[in-house]
Amino acid sequence: MGTLASRFYNRLVIVIPYAWLLLFFLAPFFIVFRISLSTTAIAIPPYEPVFSFADGWSGFWSKVATFSFDNYGYLTDDPLYFNAYLSSVIIAAVSTLLMLLIAYPIAYGMAQAPRTIRPTLLMLVILPFWTSFLIRVYAWIAILKPEGLLNQLLLSLNIIDTPLIILNTPTAVYIGIVYSYLPFMVLPLYSALEKMDGTLIEAAQDLGCTPIRAFWRVTFPLSIPGVVAGCMLVFIPAVGEFVIPDLLGGSQTLMIGKTLWNEFNANRDWPVSSAVATILLMILVIPIVFFQNAQAKAEERGK
Repeated sequence: MGTLASRFYNRLVIVIPYAWLLLFFLAPFFIVFRISLSTTAIAIPPYEPVFSFADGWSGFWSKVATFSFDNYGYLTDDPLYFNAYLSSVIIAAVSTLLMLLIAYPIAYGMAQAPRTIRPTLLMLVILPFWTSFLIRVYAWIAILKPEGLLNQLLLSLNIIDTPLIILNTPTAVYIGIVYSYLPFMVLPLYSALEKMDGTLIEAAQDLGCTPIRAFWRVTFPLSIPGVVAGCMLVFIPAVGEFVIPDLLGGSQTLMIGKTLWNEFNANRDWPVSSAVATILLMILVIPIVFFQNAQAKAEERGK
């Protein structure tokens, strides 16, 4: 009896995450993919579904042969979408690299700090999450605008003669993304560095390694799982970011999140926008698979 109960609970532990995934990922994805195969219509909602279950299974299978991927073909004809995808990936990749360069020294310093103050440092990293994401982005408008706090400070220190034009430029987008997602890079790095055995560095130095060489030979390789986790945590949401480029980048900033919003709300073209969202998801599957493979290899090395 106990064996049957343990088997039941073991299977239940496996079933619950898959049920969660089916309900909150696969089902919405199927709905979006279904809309992407539809045609635009002046209606509510503004599309004509190519198939539905209203006529039962027979009606569903009779329409399967009529599936049209014209909306996906339209995306290849208009360079706007390709440029938006490419720009989003480039901005997300550059922002991820900048965050890694900033977050690694912060996480390393936190890991090397005395254990008594590490919780305080960790709280300071998490502290920005106590404020609304939208409010924090709006605050950067007041900082970066020509008459904002940054220009006033630089002018008062006689560093510049005229205000810098930062707002509504790609630079403002990079600043906003790096600031907003920096904790997601710091926390995985800190988790990896904090668990590292300090005696390995001492052994490397005893064998003749300089501190810099010991860092690249010992510390950095051991922190690669944290690097990969942090990069994925910031790169994936940054690709589809909408709020930051809309508020800080202005109309000239081209990212797929803004393009998707325009198709849904301004153009009311739900089928094309659903096709855009589907392809975006397919693009993001690549780094997700890479992350899973890296995690699996790290676990194998740990064993």
